[in-house]
Amino acid sequence: MRHLLRSLLLSLLLCLSPPLRAAPEAIADGVYLLRGHFEPGRQPDGNSVLLRGSEGWVLIDSGRHRAHTQQLLDFTAGDLKAVVNTHWHLDHLGGNAWLRERQPGLLVYASAEVERALAGWLAQTRRQMQALVDDGKTPEAARAQMRIDLDLLAQGAALLPDRRIEAPLSALAPAGRALRLGLESGVSGGDVWVLDEASGTLIAGDLLTLPVPFLDTACAEAWSAALRRLEVQPFERLVPGHGPVLDRAGLRRYRRAFDGLLACAAGDRPVADCAAAWLSDLDGLIAEADKPRTLGLLSYYFKAHLRAAPEQRLRFCAAPP
Repeated sequence: MRHLLRSLLLSLLLCLSPPLRAAPEAIADGVYLLRGHFEPGRQPDGNSVLLRGSEGWVLIDSGRHRAHTQQLLDFTAGDLKAVVNTHWHLDHLGGNAWLRERQPGLLVYASAEVERALAGWLAQTRRQMQALVDDGKTPEAARAQMRIDLDLLAQGAALLPDRRIEAPLSALAPAGRALRLGLESGVSGGDVWVLDEASGTLIAGDLLTLPVPFLDTACAEAWSAALRRLEVQPFERLVPGHGPVLDRAGLRRYRRAFDGLLACAAGDRPVADCAAAWLSDLDGLIAEADKPRTLGLLSYYFKAHLRAAPEQRLRFCAAPP
């Protein structure tokens, strides 16, 4: 638990280059991407994808911050019918509370892991965050960010799904848009990917993140296996949880770089060498402005996860109850 809170503090110090604020952009017919944001002094929002169905809009992931979620509401102009959450991290789920308040009748789909996380991991995180907020030694910038998450967690019932995604593979047609869904366990214990069949767009959530894999609640070995299964899906473009849209070759490069990172971590090469190999393997996919911060992020993950004691490194690899 402390590692996730340390990650929050680290993100404030190693925040990525601030992007320009922009409206959702068309990436395929009936498919719009609102890019997530990493900004100085703020926790992130994940990428959000809007799909136009015959009966309204479907949203994949709702972000964390009010401004991000409001952009989605403004774009859909009161015609948002359904949300699919790829996993329970608040930068992909937190906007649900605001959406439900502003869009009555909204139908939310997610894995059962959302409920388990709210009752377990996130409940513990909430208590620890509150203690840090109450501690006068915590920097005010970090306290302000924690208050945002505490407010979201206080609305836990609004973050829960109406419909559980439980099968390894399933089909849905929310708002008349035909979707194929898969359920994996590599990043959060219940990671949903969404294939929009009409456009060939695969929305992967945090099963793919740039500039580094975010390992805070991950089982690295299960993540690697999930990437191999993603690679065989019939897609033309892939939207990651964080980072730019990739083609099939981009996913292949990411998977190989990910496996290379795990192999490097299993040896005794310096972290700087492993980070350099990661940057080389993904050259062109990681923004130049983000490269200097990649070493700091990977140094944290090597210490907290990839080269931690086995009980620490493998703590998320057990099957959920």
